[in-house]
Amino acid sequence: MVENVIWPAALDAECTRSEGRRVARDLAVPDPTVDEIAQAVQQVGYDAVIERDVTYPREYEPRGRVLVKDADDATKSDLLGAVAAYLQVLRE
Repeated sequence: MVENVIWPAALDAECTRSEGRRVARDLAVPDPTVDEIAQAVQQVGYDAVIERDVTYPREYEPRGRVLVKDADDATKSDLLGAVAAYLQVLRE
């Protein structure tokens, strides 16, 4: 069982690559929340678990993270790209 972790910084358009952004800036959204990320993960077709009280190591404020369960068939970069695309749809 593969468990991927998605931090909000990985999809944040306001973060640089060195601050943790993992997708292209045009795919990223400003200040994504763990609720939006979890909803996008479920739209992609995976189960999501939200952990709210954890802090990304490169940040000071806890924004939480989303654990993606049973994502055996997708690489992390494919998963992040699909979630970022759904985040943009959710924001419209």
